Amino acid sequence: MSDCIFCKIVNGEIPSETVYNGPHVTAFRDINPVAPVHVLIVPNRHIDDIRDPRAFEDDILTEMFDAANKVAEMEGVAGSGYRLLINYGPDANLVVPHLHLHLIGGRPLGPMVSRRK
Repeated sequence: MSDCIFCKIVNGEIPSETVYNGPHVTAFRDINPVAPVHVLIVPNRHIDDIRDPRAFEDDILTEMFDAANKVAEMEGVAGSGYRLLINYGPDANLVVPHLHLHLIGGRPLGPMVSRRK
């Protein structure tokens, strides 16, 4: 997709701090991190979101999670723990409509979602 920011990052049109390149996925640091380690793992080809049938082709999800494990090791959070997160839709605060996996760690993260009273 020509106007997708993640496609532009993967294609080198927009600079990023890349931490991992795989055959079909790229991982780079989030520009607005919520923790000391906040890396986005994206398919190199445009896939809209987790509901897009192309997400289940060519072992893309397997490669994304494999990359997450490798990045966690490289970033030093594999032993202490980290969170993996995929957002879908406005209620989940999906900002960029390109399938991506957040790897977040480097400090205690607390509960995933706060409870409403």
